[in-house]
Amino acid sequence: MEFRLLGTVSVDTRRGPLPLGPAKRRSLLAALLLSANTPVPMGRLTACLWDDEPPSQARGVIQGHVSRLRALLAEGDAEAYGVELLTAGDAYALRLPETLVDAQRFEELLTLAREQRDPADAVLMLGDALALWRGPALGGAFAGPPLQAAAHSLEESRLSAVEQLALAYGRLGEHHRAAAVLRTEAVAHPLRESLSAALMTALYQAGRQSEALDWFHRTRRLLADELGIDPGRELADAYGLILRGDPVPELLAARPRAEPVTEPVRPPVPPRPALVPAEAHADLLPRAPRGFHGRGAELAALGRAAAGEAPVCLVTGPAGVGKTALALWWAHRNADAFPDGRLFADLHGFSDTGEPAVTEVLREFLLALGVPPRRIPESAAAAAALFRTLTDRLRLLVVLDNARDSATVRALLPGGADCVTVVTSRHRLEGLIASDAARPVPLGTLDAQDGTALLAGVLGEERVLGEPVAARRLAELCGGLPLALRVTAARLAGRPQWSLAHLADELADERGRLAHLAVDDTGVPAALRLTVQHLPGEAAHHFGRLGHHPGTHFDPYTAAALAGTDPLAAARALERLGAAHLVTETAPGRWELHDLVRLYARDLDPATGLQALRGVLDHYIATALAAAETAQPGGEPCFALPADFQRPSAVRDFADRAEAMGWLAAEREDLARAVTAARAAGLDDRAWRIILLQWPQVVWRSRDNWVPLLCTALECARAVDDPYAESRVRTLLGWVLSEEGRLADALTLLEPSPALARRTADRLGEATALINLAVVQSAQGDLDAALANCTRAATLARKEGNPHTEMLALLHLARTHLTSGAPDAALGVAHTALNLGPEHEEAARTSLLHTVCGEAHLALGNKPEALHLLERAADEAESTGYDEGAVRALEALSRASGRADHRRRHEEAVRRLAGEDL
Repeated sequence: MEFRLLGTVSVDTRRGPLPLGPAKRRSLLAALLLSANTPVPMGRLTACLWDDEPPSQARGVIQGHVSRLRALLAEGDAEAYGVELLTAGDAYALRLPETLVDAQRFEELLTLAREQRDPADAVLMLGDALALWRGPALGGAFAGPPLQAAAHSLEESRLSAVEQLALAYGRLGEHHRAAAVLRTEAVAHPLRESLSAALMTALYQAGRQSEALDWFHRTRRLLADELGIDPGRELADAYGLILRGDPVPELLAARPRAEPVTEPVRPPVPPRPALVPAEAHADLLPRAPRGFHGRGAELAALGRAAAGEAPVCLVTGPAGVGKTALALWWAHRNADAFPDGRLFADLHGFSDTGEPAVTEVLREFLLALGVPPRRIPESAAAAAALFRTLTDRLRLLVVLDNARDSATVRALLPGGADCVTVVTSRHRLEGLIASDAARPVPLGTLDAQDGTALLAGVLGEERVLGEPVAARRLAELCGGLPLALRVTAARLAGRPQWSLAHLADELADERGRLAHLAVDDTGVPAALRLTVQHLPGEAAHHFGRLGHHPGTHFDPYTAAALAGTDPLAAARALERLGAAHLVTETAPGRWELHDLVRLYARDLDPATGLQALRGVLDHYIATALAAAETAQPGGEPCFALPADFQRPSAVRDFADRAEAMGWLAAEREDLARAVTAARAAGLDDRAWRIILLQWPQVVWRSRDNWVPLLCTALECARAVDDPYAESRVRTLLGWVLSEEGRLADALTLLEPSPALARRTADRLGEATALINLAVVQSAQGDLDAALANCTRAATLARKEGNPHTEMLALLHLARTHLTSGAPDAALGVAHTALNLGPEHEEAARTSLLHTVCGEAHLALGNKPEALHLLERAADEAESTGYDEGAVRALEALSRASGRADHRRRHEEAVRRLAGEDL
């Protein structure tokens, strides 16, 4: 409820303005408000409602208006605001909190503005004060003599506020704004010399001397014409100063003289008390947390930040990571650094109760600093300005806990250069960093050692030392999250008969882990819920879907596939989630979820799990296809897409082979996890495709333990009874086994593969199967069969118009000729392969062909050419990171040349292939 006198007399309520009715009823209300909480005699009310001899029934008229006014106030729920219209003998009194009256708030802001040292604060408060005016004071009322005098007094106060505002702008050097403010009022009040003098001075300081002089002459003529007088001293002094071009003396920047007031609107405001008594020591800090451990680096970072000038320290991190505990621990340890006190406010930025109003927090701070309750402004801007003024010369610590946005924090920052503010938030609050140079102190999870120490701090060292392995396992299952560790410790403390190992076994089951990390109304799920409920809709949607991601990390493409959106929307959501510390960006464009956060997100919308999983599996298939195409442009497609394949809204592009191969290498673990999730969901048709699409990396690193994954692919192909898939997987797995030297196992796998390919008319698959079978046959000494299979494979590939497969068949045909003692034939076949065209060449394959050519020339006795070709083959393999090709070429080269540098390079290539550090 708000009572307005600065404009049309009115009463605003939540339901809208009260229908006050005729002008005399508004006059009655205005008279009561101007003397709020004081009985107004019937005689004075009569004078306010009539400007001449009142009618004989005046008392009855007033009583009728009082009765109707009471009814209107009741309709507006006045009682809830402490508003009551009382009868006191032959008088009436309107009892109410004076802060409900706009004129009272105006005067309060005006008084506070005069006390501000910082002109920027004065501008802010004066602007708030003048914004309360909605028109001429006491509008819509019948203006009897007492009300006319009151309206005049209020208008004089308004003009005084305008002059103060102009002076404050002048102190800030904003003379153009001062002139603009003054011109409006000087036009409306052309005979008010103080306004004209102030306007002339502002124009002069703004570099507009001719305008200032014109205004003087205009005012001089008006005074002469209207009043028959000359300009007064104030106006004349301003004119002389401008003519001489003198600087404006400090005297003119002093406060304007107060105009005489016909009748005070209300009793004068008592003077403000001293800032803070010397013996006062404000302390709102909660007790220090128990069981605090570690965080040495973060405590040191807070200490360094607090040592700067007027620092704002920003402690950020996910829910439950211990931000409040860190801030309070540091605050208690450094109490001596803040002799004027420590203020604390929980801003409840992430709670069910909602955030407290800034005015409520400032009220608590100002009360703690010794400000009497009735002297605390109702306006947030005025209260903030007063708080800055009070703290200007103090050494004070302010802890603002659980802040959700930068704007709230800014309003609560102290004014003193020796004050320190520590803010904690689940959001990054980058706006606060930009505007106030806040120094971020990011807080991460605890390592296993500190996590175990935290458990010991609650449970006691004896119990933890009795089961050190189980204690460390608990710390790891809690993900190093202090809140999870404290809940775990609380459960164990209440159950002394439980072993740590027993609870660790319970937490090991992901399905119930979050339930075990909650006690009463606190715990990990509750903390995360409070963070998530403040997310915008798009971010919340993506967050719920991220919980169904089978991998350990994701990018915008992956997030979009999970959520059924596009990468741009996903990138925006990830930024928002990152700002809320629900996801962590570990590298540009690469994000991760904490294990407990992942479990929480997964449970938000379990019904969408299968849909999200299908989306991300098809994303992996589409991306791996793009990677394979980039790694070997124009190569054969691995397979047809599933009938219900959902193509992502966008698929990542790869700039070159190195980027494509890098993606396959970086995603190997997550692709394996995706396969496991696909199998568990009965999506074997996706699982074998995801495995098979890694063939460029399999070929590049054939001895890198691919057999288990390829055996899984074979199981999936059989599970869906797909002979095409089975043939392709057998072919690749057989080749890997042959590279590992497991020839018998390879032969068993490869022998059925060509026939399976023929059943599905997969001629290129048949050709590849024949090549790999020939490799095994050649290694086992069956050279005729190997030659026949390589020849047939080359023919099939040529008929299909696939030079890549044809080149591969010719490579192994040439090697088999070389093994069979026919170097001439080997050389001819190798040249045929190389002549298929450079557009079909791949560094790995050309390296192998040049190695064959070099070995053939050695067999033919042409050592110089052999050394040249083998050197070229080794360089090609080494330059592209193809270690297997480098080993083959350098082995032949070092054997032929006998040079130490060739032997060294060969040894280094062998070690790289084995994964050893050089």
